[in-house]
Amino acid sequence: MPERPVVKAIGAISGTSMDGIDVSIVETDGDSVVKPGPGRTFSYPEDLRATLQALIAQPARAQSEPLDDLEQAVTQAHIAAIRRFMSETGIAAGDVKLIGFHGQTVYHRPEIRFTRQLGLGAQVARELGIDTVYRFRHADVASGGEGAPFVPLYHRALASGLPQPVMVLNLGGVGNVTYIDGDAVIAFDTGPASALLDDFMLRRRGLGFDENGQLAASGNVDQRLVSAFMTNPFFDRPAPKSLDRQDFHDRAKGVEALSDADGAATLAEFTVQSVIAALRHVPRAPQRWLVTGGGRRNAHFMKRLREELGVAVDPVESVGWNGDFLEAQAFGYLAVRSTLGLPLSLPTTTGVPHPMPGGELHRAA
Repeated sequence: MPERPVVKAIGAISGTSMDGIDVSIVETDGDSVVKPGPGRTFSYPEDLRATLQALIAQPARAQSEPLDDLEQAVTQAHIAAIRRFMSETGIAAGDVKLIGFHGQTVYHRPEIRFTRQLGLGAQVARELGIDTVYRFRHADVASGGEGAPFVPLYHRALASGLPQPVMVLNLGGVGNVTYIDGDAVIAFDTGPASALLDDFMLRRRGLGFDENGQLAASGNVDQRLVSAFMTNPFFDRPAPKSLDRQDFHDRAKGVEALSDADGAATLAEFTVQSVIAALRHVPRAPQRWLVTGGGRRNAHFMKRLREELGVAVDPVESVGWNGDFLEAQAFGYLAVRSTLGLPLSLPTTTGVPHPMPGGELHRAA
């Protein structure tokens, strides 16, 4: 087969934590050639972030209402972020082949074959003058896949030269893993990562997160509650599988009777135990775990994972990756794959019946 051309693609995504819009660039052929570039994070306007957070707590609205004004605001925030990124990094529009525009997930229910990411791909393409791919998850979900996680094929490309098996753990609002062992790629959501703890910190102390895990480290774990949380049938469901950010919130209400420190410690331990449960669903224990997402900066999470897993557990920066922008880069990479008709997901990553292409392309013209 002829070699595929290597092009520059920008990826943009705001994750379930909604703490900002990540923008990055990657040079890639959409397959094995990957050269990550710089990235930036741009905050949502605070009123927009608050509106989005309120929306995801109202599933009926997130699923069925048009939300035209909100979708327009999300789109404009992403356009502004991409413009600033290009300006700050000196990247000219003419040098960029594609934008991979993920949008903002507000509702994800693959069991009813429905997922919703706010964002207008045609408008991004038109205003920025760059061909844009969006709606990455929809074909996957429509065919019966989980629609998440969607970064594993990018992880596989990055990890091709590393000792394997290796596990890439993303600790965002929800946790997910990618198990890589040669051609074998298995991916699935593990359970709550930072979402439960972040929301608890906001309720109790008006803070967005537990900085460096200090509050959790100072408290005592209620093991009875953790054991009860871990009886959720999700943890025994075979991979692949996915979660919505809110899936565990009702079950976690038991921590409200605890002190701030003990509640934080208990929720953090729930995250740790949910990650350990991932080992039930992979063929061999990985030699190493590489951790990305905001949770890699939580010293308490990392300490407990090392204690429990008994192998190296390192931030992805230890192998030269940039954990702040892996997901943004991935959607640039996936945009290129989409235009080539290559799979974005596999039966072992989302449960689709066969390797699944996806994404919708909007031309700039």
